[in-house]
Amino acid sequence: MNTTSFTTRNFNPRVAPEQQALVLGGGGSAGNAWLIGVIAGLFEAGVDTTTADLMIGTSAGSTAAAQIACADPSQLLADILSSVPKQRPPQTGVRGESGRQGTAGDSMRRTGEIIAAAKNPADMRRRMGAAALDLAEDSGELGPQRWRETVAARLPSLNWPEKRLLITAVDAHTGEPTVFDRASGIELVDAVAASCANGPAYSIGDGAFIDGGYRRSSENADLAAGYGRVLVLSPLGGRTRHPLEWGMQLEVQVAELRASGSAVEVILPDSNSLAAFGANMMDQSTRPAAARAGYNQGRTIAGDLTGFWR
Repeated sequence: MNTTSFTTRNFNPRVAPEQQALVLGGGGSAGNAWLIGVIAGLFEAGVDTTTADLMIGTSAGSTAAAQIACADPSQLLADILSSVPKQRPPQTGVRGESGRQGTAGDSMRRTGEIIAAAKNPADMRRRMGAAALDLAEDSGELGPQRWRETVAARLPSLNWPEKRLLITAVDAHTGEPTVFDRASGIELVDAVAASCANGPAYSIGDGAFIDGGYRRSSENADLAAGYGRVLVLSPLGGRTRHPLEWGMQLEVQVAELRASGSAVEVILPDSNSLAAFGANMMDQSTRPAAARAGYNQGRTIAGDLTGFWR
């Protein structure tokens, strides 16, 4: 991969209150499929969330955001439902949706120990980055071309969309929160691959990055500050693994947005969607069921959102 120069910036949008933001959270292969299903269900019921003035994507949500920004949600849903994903052994897959570097259980234990040892969010991100760099060095997979090709194959377009799209990640070397957009000087596929890197760090030029879920949460809804209406889709149900006193969780972010004047609605998986996810959200064989459950949920709740999303 060629060395690439890029910039990352802090975002504090100042926009008209009628502007809309769509926030898509992480949640593995099943979560990505559920996001597409919900958006397609809403779309076919007359609520088109793809018109958002801002889209924010984290981890699997970054893939979904890049997908719906460039393709019809109904077609994306049809592609999932018609696919025949390979069955995975239980508990596999710790790098986003790639399924490499041990088991999901191993990853949860490793990252759980890092979180428990950390003093604060900044310390946690630094420790996570250092561990991811060690994994990459041990495996020789820093910036693997295969992972980049896997991510590229999932995207309808490799070009950044014209609409505003923010992709979250964390700088593995410094632990600093990172937000990529079309002005960052990197390709869309690299931004998405970095946001989904929940294992070895993913290199972009001389930099390296880890999963955007470590920025603040699997949603990073705080980046929608200043937008009048914010719709959050959280495959993980707003859960957090971080100490509550850190204030990283979605509930706190929603309270902050509302306190600043934003109207916020949150969509969490219903019981049918949770059943479709199964025990391992990284298992690609769950995608058709998760997408179908999301679609049904989207159509069911569309009427409740018509006044909010107009």
